[in-house]
Amino acid sequence: MQSSGASSGGPVEVPLLDLKAQYEPLRNEIEQAIREVCDTQRFVLGPKVTELEQRVAEYSHARFAIGVSSGTDALLVALMALDIAPGDEVITTPYTFFATAGVIARLGARPVFCDIDETTFNLSPAAVTEFLEQRCDRYDRRVVDRRTGGTVKAIMPVHLYGQMADMEAFTDIAKRYGLAVVEDAAQAIGAELANGRRAGSIGDIGCFSFFPTKNLGAFGDAGMCVTNDEKLAERLRILRVHGGEPKYYHSVIGGNFRLDELQAAVLCVKLGHLDDWTRARQENAKRYDELFKAEGIGAEVRTPIVVEGQRHIFNQYVIRVSRRDELREHLREQGIGTEIYYPVPLHEQKCFEYLGYAREDCPVAAAAAEETLALPIYPELTDRQLEHVADHVAMFYAGQGTG
Repeated sequence: MQSSGASSGGPVEVPLLDLKAQYEPLRNEIEQAIREVCDTQRFVLGPKVTELEQRVAEYSHARFAIGVSSGTDALLVALMALDIAPGDEVITTPYTFFATAGVIARLGARPVFCDIDETTFNLSPAAVTEFLEQRCDRYDRRVVDRRTGGTVKAIMPVHLYGQMADMEAFTDIAKRYGLAVVEDAAQAIGAELANGRRAGSIGDIGCFSFFPTKNLGAFGDAGMCVTNDEKLAERLRILRVHGGEPKYYHSVIGGNFRLDELQAAVLCVKLGHLDDWTRARQENAKRYDELFKAEGIGAEVRTPIVVEGQRHIFNQYVIRVSRRDELREHLREQGIGTEIYYPVPLHEQKCFEYLGYAREDCPVAAAAAEETLALPIYPELTDRQLEHVADHVAMFYAGQGTG
């Protein structure tokens, strides 16, 4: 077997992400948008923020969108809007970026970690149901964690890697137990269920991140909350400006969660290209699937499972493999960028030791942390680069990449 780089006579570099390749064709349009903001000298919550909010709400099939300062702050202000406070508990996944659980703890509430689904890596409805049925008691409208005495208030599923969690199951569970639902859609803008409902529009509040590496990325930190509830939308708007309504009059304590105009201007330009980028990511994922199948390494490399009928936007293309760390080092030597999302599940993080979890409490998440590896999937990848990646993964498992 010969790599595509060797056969073409030159080395092939495949970074995990290449933002310069995205920027170049948009340079003039983006720079013009930035100049327009500079000319107005309106830098915070200006007309571009309003435009972006309207367009993201429409794109996400939600009634309202509220621009905020980051994806993390979107999660934080969403929980604040739902009055999550000390003594409360929020059910979520241990297999996600730290912010998901970090914002719960920052409010003095308690993250409750339930295990993930084996195939999608998303929060398991069965695990959530088991926790509520076997470890909680109901008192009128309260759901109480029997072990801690905390009141369970919400479920926060994460649409990991760009594929939606089982929202039909979670909304049903939430209705039965009287819980709120916050969608962590940081990696999933534009992802859809089979019924066409989009990420962020199904729970009480949906939260997006526009960190530069996301499918829709700003030139710094930026985020968005979406909701169909007019009262929640108004509360979110008030909370993002220190709880002031009207200005300098504060009936609640909020924070500085404002989205700045320059980021909104950049995002307004990029949003018009998002569907094209998503199609390219989907085509790259399909090509990887074909290449790995042709290599005959299905026993060693499990490619991502796309739930039938869903729109997976492939924020990440994550394979599940044996000898993951050795494979990653081999790919690094071949100029191929990779990442591990996530090497330590949250229930095993040192800062959450006080919660009392053991590794075996979420065994599926613990196993995923040892076996998953993200490969380059950005829209501008060439077929030569995709083949280079697939060839060297296959070489490794054929014994040619181990020294």
